[in-house]
Amino acid sequence: MAAFRGTFRVLFIRLISPSVAVRRFRHESLSTRLSEVGVLETPRIQGQYDTGQLFLHRVFGYRGIILFPWMARVYDRDIANKPDEDKTNLDDHATVVGKEVKGKTHTYYQVLIDGRDCPYIRAQTEAVTFLGNQDNSRALYAIPGLDYVSHEDILPYASTERHPIHHELFDKFLLHDPGSTPQFIPRETLRAWQEKNHPWLELSDVHRETTEGIRVTVIPFYMGSRESQQTHVYWWRYCVRLENLGEETVQLRERHWRIFSLSGTLETVRGRGVVGQEPVLSKELPAFQYSSHVSLQAPSGHMWGTYKMERRDGSSYDCRIPPFSLESKYEDKNSPHGFAGN
Repeated sequence: MAAFRGTFRVLFIRLISPSVAVRRFRHESLSTRLSEVGVLETPRIQGQYDTGQLFLHRVFGYRGIILFPWMARVYDRDIANKPDEDKTNLDDHATVVGKEVKGKTHTYYQVLIDGRDCPYIRAQTEAVTFLGNQDNSRALYAIPGLDYVSHEDILPYASTERHPIHHELFDKFLLHDPGSTPQFIPRETLRAWQEKNHPWLELSDVHRETTEGIRVTVIPFYMGSRESQQTHVYWWRYCVRLENLGEETVQLRERHWRIFSLSGTLETVRGRGVVGQEPVLSKELPAFQYSSHVSLQAPSGHMWGTYKMERRDGSSYDCRIPPFSLESKYEDKNSPHGFAGN
């Protein structure tokens, strides 16, 4: 791996549809559609990346920069499950939330996504949300261009540009320092923002499960509670990533959720697709990521479910969503909110 450092320059090519590519090719030479963004560095097997490290996302391909790390417990059901177990019945998951699976500590990073790449990636770029600070408001607000990236999805590179990432928070959070490695160091505003918003940014548990080559990863986040008609409503967001690890192309057609609340209620939610889409997962475009929200009238509960995946021949199967806990982790006396610097 040592020979990898400095031997390749990163040429960034946007993912565009064939029809768009044809139109652009008529007016542009190939050289004008390639841009050098930096020099690839050796990915780290051990240790963490530092704040200010530039990277390419291994799966989604966007340019980004690391803000700070989180240590998470990853519950991988592919490791724990026995091959002969039958897990096709949704009700079988009702009492299996994931903690019977031994978790392993893993590093994830809070990152900024380059705004130039947002239109071309199959992941929501306004997925990090928080509650408004009005006492009785159910309003959700979003900070665009934030993501959580696992250590193995970081492809580090170096750049001589002073502004290699286009994001409104880049200059607020990071300072160019040509004498440091990496060449961008955290400003005090980044440290203050992280400390202030730690409760709703914190990533603690990650759940994974694979069905017929489709790996589903779910990360839940507690967002806080609101008082509504003399009862408390507790809110969570959850980020879901689907990745096709095989050769067969499939399309997500339906979702089927079961939501259990500590209050004793069990809710079933069915619907077409996810977030208004029915994504195709192919070898060429293997991944799709989205976020959604759930509220309970109890401080804890859990969720599990399936996605109906359709093959090219019209047949389908249920892809399991690993069960995950919904836990309220703190008393939100003051609602968390986003950065509002000048």
